[in-house]
Amino acid sequence: MIAPWLAVLIPVAAFIAYRLDLLDLGDEAATSLGTRVGRLRLLALVTAVALASASVSVCGAISFVGLVAPHMARFMVGHRHLPLIPVCLLLGAILMVSADLFARILMPPIELPAGIVTAFIGAPYFVFLITRYKHW
Repeated sequence: MIAPWLAVLIPVAAFIAYRLDLLDLGDEAATSLGTRVGRLRLLALVTAVALASASVSVCGAISFVGLVAPHMARFMVGHRHLPLIPVCLLLGAILMVSADLFARILMPPIELPAGIVTAFIGAPYFVFLITRYKHW
């Protein structure tokens, strides 16, 4: 069910990855290098929302995976978007498979929802990120 969405949107994300790296330089520098900042932001936003919508429509609302996987991937591969995309995909898949596995084997007669397990996996890392980057 999700394959047509991924077949269209993953190449779009890979295509705009280099241009997204230019946004890290600032709007003026990206514009001077030939990037249409407004259009790029809109395309990136639409692509991200469409990918998130497609995954939520198939899997349900698994919130912490979407919050934690990109930060973990950025910690592993840095800030370049092209290698970040496949690592995010793989980390999200690993987190979901792990959460589903633990949900099935944690309490054998009862199968817990995977969202609860992802919250237990992702919440400590999310709290770590919040405390690490607080600016007060």
